[in-house]
Amino acid sequence: MVVGAASGIGRASAAGLAAFGAHVVCADLDSEGAAQTVSSLQKEGGDAKAVSINICDTESIRSGLIDAGPVDILVSTPSINVRKPILDITDDEFDRVVDVNLKGTFRLVRETARGMAERGKGSIIVFSSIRSQVVEPGQGVYAATKSGVVLMLRALAAELGEKGVRANAI
Repeated sequence: MVVGAASGIGRASAAGLAAFGAHVVCADLDSEGAAQTVSSLQKEGGDAKAVSINICDTESIRSGLIDAGPVDILVSTPSINVRKPILDITDDEFDRVVDVNLKGTFRLVRETARGMAERGKGSIIVFSSIRSQVVEPGQGVYAATKSGVVLMLRALAAELGEKGVRANAI
């Protein structure tokens, strides 16, 4: 399952997995974009289906996982950025970036990893950013969320490794 498959890195990840013969569940809040990715993969002979998921809503994730069926590999790409100096970021902007990038990733990983741990296998791949290591002006909140994602995935790997589940941040 590739979350964020409607565009960009998510769409490219879905195409790469399909090219290697995976059945790809293309998940995104943008249902139309996810369906377009599926259509593109199927034109190339890929096996894919679309699922709607909003990573800011746990029930949406749970519903999407039911529609997807058992997930052996999760690739998560969604994130947003507000490019402003920290002193200019509003509370609402801060909350939105944290809700999508950190909490959304947490919700998605938590709900998907449960099934993987029960089955004793799985791989979780979350895209972070160079901003988790190197910051630049106007990227402070985004960088903080991306650093949080990296450390959360390290903790998850330590917690689930002995259950056969890998967790990695790119």
